[in-house]
Amino acid sequence: MNNFATLRIALNALRVNKLRSALTMLGVIIGVAAVITMLAVGAGAEARIQEQIKSLGSNLMIVTAGARTASGVRLSTGTTPSLTEDDAAAIARDISEVEAAAPSNRGGAQVVASGANWATQIYGITPDYFIVRNWSLDAGRMFEGSELSGSAKVALIGQTVARELFGDADPMEQTIRIKNVPFTVIGVLRRKGQSMMGQDQDDVIMVPLSTARNRLLGASQGKLRQVGMIQIKVRESANMSEAEGRVRELLRQRLRGGPGVEEPFSIMNMTEMLQTQEESSRIMSMLLAAVASVSLMVGGIGIMNIMLVSVTERTREIGLRMAVGARANDILRQFLVEAITLSMVGGLIGIILGSLSSWLIATLAGWQIRMSPESILLAVGFSAAIGIFFGYYPARKASNLLPIQALRYE
Repeated sequence: MNNFATLRIALNALRVNKLRSALTMLGVIIGVAAVITMLAVGAGAEARIQEQIKSLGSNLMIVTAGARTASGVRLSTGTTPSLTEDDAAAIARDISEVEAAAPSNRGGAQVVASGANWATQIYGITPDYFIVRNWSLDAGRMFEGSELSGSAKVALIGQTVARELFGDADPMEQTIRIKNVPFTVIGVLRRKGQSMMGQDQDDVIMVPLSTARNRLLGASQGKLRQVGMIQIKVRESANMSEAEGRVRELLRQRLRGGPGVEEPFSIMNMTEMLQTQEESSRIMSMLLAAVASVSLMVGGIGIMNIMLVSVTERTREIGLRMAVGARANDILRQFLVEAITLSMVGGLIGIILGSLSSWLIATLAGWQIRMSPESILLAVGFSAAIGIFFGYYPARKASNLLPIQALRYE
């Protein structure tokens, strides 16, 4: 008996009991759909984390000023004015692993323009900030040297600020007021999206560091060149852990902090944090896929159960086929093809339902979903393996029947 004839006989046998065949496939359908959906959700989460890594800037470290104690109360990080622009310059100059170090100050303010107002974050920065954060402009120009040194009242605004203050109008060369100080918009930043903490990175206004310190965020610190944060970009070929150790040692020396003395600063390695989050997301997606694959195992057990019932019901048919010349391998192949067909058809339907459910999740829940050909091939291969594994025993049992006993079976 050739393979085509075997497939035709198997399909005819499944067509006789359509409802039972459909119910048998149900476990495989649910299992494949669940596996595809979970893998798509997991891949989407990993892709989102990769976008966050790219938006933050590659190989990023953030040094913030330390905490201080006032009247016995321990205040938050950044309350000790320990970092200066000179510290950032020393990091960039003395540590070979560092590509750029950007000092900055930050504060909140209400901004007014053209009758509209918006509460946002104000950053005082230097040009190195754009190198560290891998950020560019969507329109306009960067700060000039004279504007940086002369505390010029010029500003770069994020996409969110531009939308809230100006709507569809062109914000270039428009005047905005920050704490009643007029600023001229000279550029619009390229869109960044949300950070890993869910913060809108486009809801920001950037001004020269000297301007922020002298006009907006505290004129009393102007002569000290103090900053609240230094963001550091490490070279691609450098080891982040080694670079962090060298930065820590340099700052200890400059800020006179020795062993056993509390450091007046803190360092966050953002790349390690994001990589940990990515690994957690990958493990979670694999765990969800493993849980979903239990449905495939249940479906496989259902296939085995129904095939055993089918062997019992068709014992006389098996005996008759053997009596007219069918070999044991023909019987084995026939029942095995039936089991694989049940599994594969269920798998194809599961792929359709899995794709539909992934689309619904992306549309209704707003999650990022990413389906890959590998996940579909994995689901199809798994469903075929289920059919072979759970269908072999019933097929083997059918092929081992003796013709005389099978013909006499009632």
